[in-house]
Amino acid sequence: MSTVLEHILRSRLVAIVRLDHYENALDIARALLAGGVTEIEFTLTGTGANQAITEVRSTLGEQVRIGVGSVLEARAAEEAIAAGAQFVITPVVVPDVIVACKAAGVPILCGALTPTEALNAYRAGADLIKIFPARVGGPQYIKDILAPLPQLRVVPTGGVRPENARAYLDAGAVAVAMGGNLVSAKAVAVGDWNYITAQARAAVESVR
Repeated sequence: MSTVLEHILRSRLVAIVRLDHYENALDIARALLAGGVTEIEFTLTGTGANQAITEVRSTLGEQVRIGVGSVLEARAAEEAIAAGAQFVITPVVVPDVIVACKAAGVPILCGALTPTEALNAYRAGADLIKIFPARVGGPQYIKDILAPLPQLRVVPTGGVRPENARAYLDAGAVAVAMGGNLVSAKAVAVGDWNYITAQARAAVESVR
């Protein structure tokens, strides 16, 4: 198992940073780190994600693990890995992205919703299965999926917040990922890094 994957499983929490642009990436990462969050994903839906990955990794080094999210093509995964991404996350099952990550030795969290999709991702080699959007079924849905498929290591995403994170873990998830409930666009817009740090502390406490 890769060291990065071990870190994710140990911390049990991935912060999703999804913004239109990432010129504040370093401030966001520092705010999250101050609150105890050490696994951070920048999504390709925003402008400058790969530059953000490079900047944060070169500045914060081994204090954090930096990943790339919303990856839909193998080439995008390869470019992000070249920029320094240490793990890759997809919103759906994309077999060629799984293959590219395996070839590069980088952990892949593959998005799925149904039991069939989750099993297909697992059989294709995904390290972790990102159940997305988790709010559709809540913690009970995670428990229901894992009953016949206990071999899956699932990471609920979408609708997860500090108040319900523990319920997902208690249902059998190995980790959770939080986006807007952790890094709000409004807080970033006004530079309220203390708010993000406070949210990070609450999130870390909830999964501890």
